Amino acid sequence: MQPVMDVASLESFLASDFPQVNDGGKAFHVVSVAPGSATMRLDAAERHLRPGGTVSGPTLFALADVAAYVAILAHIGPVALAVTTNLSINFLRKPLPGPLFAQARILKLGARLAVTEISITNGADGDVVAHATATYSIPPRLR
Repeated sequence: MQPVMDVASLESFLASDFPQVNDGGKAFHVVSVAPGSATMRLDAAERHLRPGGTVSGPTLFALADVAAYVAILAHIGPVALAVTTNLSINFLRKPLPGPLFAQARILKLGARLAVTEISITNGADGDVVAHATATYSIPPRLR
């Protein structure tokens, strides 16, 4: 499956339709789009940390969700009403402060549902810090 949106168009879509993603300063970045996948980077700031200086679970969850959304939109186009129906995440190790990368891979892209898996890695050492699966509902297209 070939992408229909590139990095620039995805960044523009997020900025216009979902400005809250980067409310308080740009932290989420679309890095790349490839057939069946997309990669996001999170530049974790102070607002993303929990006590002890690690990136918070809710921040990792958000990164997984946005990465899945971007991977799907890259392949179906700018469908703002595609919504998460399920997201399950496993936190594997403490994320280091600094950039985190989320690689989202589409497992199934149907007319009404899309299923993805997301691996989140530390930018510093490449260790996987979380693994998630997400299912999105795709609204019917008007003809």
